[in-house]
Amino acid sequence: MTDIAGALSPSQQARLRESIGRQTLLTTLGIGIASLAPGRVVLELPFRNDLCQQNGFVHAGAITTLADSACGYAAMSLQPLDRDILTVEFKVNLMSPAVGQRFLATATVVRSGRNLTVCTAEVVSDAYGAGPVALMQATLMAMPSS
Repeated sequence: MTDIAGALSPSQQARLRESIGRQTLLTTLGIGIASLAPGRVVLELPFRNDLCQQNGFVHAGAITTLADSACGYAAMSLQPLDRDILTVEFKVNLMSPAVGQRFLATATVVRSGRNLTVCTAEVVSDAYGAGPVALMQATLMAMPSS
């Protein structure tokens, strides 16, 4: 894993917060920021009945969106201010049914390059005794900001 020390600069912090705020899917799902650091982002998703599938578990699409977005912002946190991030591919393993009242996706940069960044994310819930809900590995590409 990339070992990044320190805190985000105020301009990087503002850039990430502003970008997350513009993501209408994230706001629709209720996804918010738990923490931001260089190469590490934690996003949270509160439980809502309207995000559940037919068995009452939070839908895999919502869990995957949470993990993908956390990976994207972890990658973006290490890019210059004039670069943006797009997901190239990801692999997600759904480890257990998504039960609980709060889900956290912790994404960490494994390797950050000029063009491609590889991240991992782990999604956990606050349910007692729950292990990981999902694991993701994602590859993201840097591109000029629009």
